[in-house]
Amino acid sequence: MDECTEGFEVFVRIVEHGSVSAAARALEQPRETLSRRLARLEARLGVRLLHRETRRLTLTLAGEELYRRASPLVAAAQEANAAVRRLDDEPRGLLRLSLPPEGGLLAEMCLDFADRYPEVQLELISTARFVDLVAEQVDVALRAGTLGDPALVARRLWATDLVAVATPAYLEGWGRPASPADLADHACILGYEQGLRPERRWPLLAGGTVAVKGRIATNNLRLRRIAIERGEGIGLMPRFLVEEALRSGQLEPLLEGQVGGSTGMAVVFVERAFMLPKVRAFVDHAVAWFQDLGDAGLRRDWHPGSPE
Repeated sequence: MDECTEGFEVFVRIVEHGSVSAAARALEQPRETLSRRLARLEARLGVRLLHRETRRLTLTLAGEELYRRASPLVAAAQEANAAVRRLDDEPRGLLRLSLPPEGGLLAEMCLDFADRYPEVQLELISTARFVDLVAEQVDVALRAGTLGDPALVARRLWATDLVAVATPAYLEGWGRPASPADLADHACILGYEQGLRPERRWPLLAGGTVAVKGRIATNNLRLRRIAIERGEGIGLMPRFLVEEALRSGQLEPLLEGQVGGSTGMAVVFVERAFMLPKVRAFVDHAVAWFQDLGDAGLRRDWHPGSPE
């Protein structure tokens, strides 16, 4: 932008993000730099553009007029910049990722991506919550379980079936459920629905669900497996996490052919007309990385030193 339009992007971003601090994070610039550029723009125009209140910024009449006229210019400049960047297709810039808090494999995969693409800066947000990618300005999320949001594009990283399991000691004390309805009389170790709330129903292979209840609920798969192995109750688990315990007899499968379904992990992102190279590169990297890893690699992450 020329001298006449210098500072317009900073002003527009401050308005769009609601504060100088939020705009500074989005533009990856120091807050003080944006404040100085805004002050220079106001001095050059000879008007105050924003009322600086304690908790928020509000536009003056002059600010409203400038935002109306400047925002299309800034958008056009961004599109021109993106068009040029598309020509070299090189992944670069800040990539914000949301990933579950458990699992060393995810960290390893992300760090391998960082090594491969040195011009990409990574912000890794570790949370069990399903973040709003648009509202929280997150580029990509790694999510386990049911995805659900039709506004997101998903590419599967791995998949497995779910199996209900318990220890022989638990079954000796509580009895073995003969039908899904019998689960109402059992202590179940519950997972979480989309990282938000304890689940209250388990899927049936024939379709539909069955009600479950229990004292222990956790969104951490490792903790859930430990609780099951301690004999605290029946749990519905990804098969690859309990395969060895089933083979050894430490755990027993229950209600086979009746209770269960499938689960897995996917990389998800917002569908756009133009996918940024950094997003496309990460998605392709994650899919290829887990394909190369295979089921044996997944098991080793949860059972270090286990045989293939």
